[in-house]
Amino acid sequence: MGKPFIIGHRGASGERPEHTLAAYALAFDQGADFVEPDVVPTKDGHLVARHENEISGTTDVADHPEFAHRRTTRTIDGQTLTGWFTEDFTLAELSTLRARERLLQLRPANTAWKDEPIVTLDALIGYARERGRGVVAEIKHSSYFASIGLALEEKLVALFARHGWTRRTDPVWIESFEVANLKALRAASDLKLVQLLEEKGAPADGSAESYAAMATPAGLKAIAGYADAIGPAKALIVPRDADGRSLPPTRLVDDAHAAGLKVIPWTFRSENLFLPAELREGADPREHGRAADELRMFAAAGVDGLFTDFPGEAVTVFESSPRP
Repeated sequence: MGKPFIIGHRGASGERPEHTLAAYALAFDQGADFVEPDVVPTKDGHLVARHENEISGTTDVADHPEFAHRRTTRTIDGQTLTGWFTEDFTLAELSTLRARERLLQLRPANTAWKDEPIVTLDALIGYARERGRGVVAEIKHSSYFASIGLALEEKLVALFARHGWTRRTDPVWIESFEVANLKALRAASDLKLVQLLEEKGAPADGSAESYAAMATPAGLKAIAGYADAIGPAKALIVPRDADGRSLPPTRLVDDAHAAGLKVIPWTFRSENLFLPAELREGADPREHGRAADELRMFAAAGVDGLFTDFPGEAVTVFESSPRP
């Protein structure tokens, strides 16, 4: 069994509020090779790390009366949301907010971290370089942000270049659930690219009939024309039956490797709520089950890397195995 490289999903987000310096630092402390920021823009064009551009669930913005009038309703990628959006705030304004744990019921201990500021991508890249680690940046809602004059791609590449990361060999991946932006990035940059794949649905930019079609041998061959890897939902590799139990692996890993693509599935979480039924321990969805067995299952299937909320646990599982 080889050792997949380990990406701290939004940092060590199982143990600290996601997308905070505390979460990124802990991920690196625990041995993660990369951390993954979701990238969204501010009104004045800066790039920040937030799960979504709607920030009512991940910051204390609702506690700031000076921003009450900014609450609004928007439709983004077909989903109607009401709240506060990063594109309505300057970086200076966002800097007055503090991050909050998003999964309050599941991870109540993380609510102890209340003074974490919003992290800029610029600061995170600098920090990762200081630590000798890498960054896997997810572009959120590419078409939507381009439609309002806040396209992310050119600024993202320029920001990595400012920190000296421009080559395929640098510890950088750029990922997206859309397709057209990755194709444009391949023409404009030599950085590694990841085509993310949902279990269901299709890319928001209308560039493919479905994610299922993209996961076929023909679809994977097309992806290999512009990307270096796929980032599939775990269920595309190890499906589950109606009772939530693991089924035999699909051919996706082998087919992707045959097309010349690496495979980096998401997201590994240790709580019972997220584990297959046969690996849960007890009835409490918040308790940790046999997450190590799930990690080994995917490593045995041949994945090249993985996204996890608990990078320390993954490091422990794979520490005795050689890294590819």
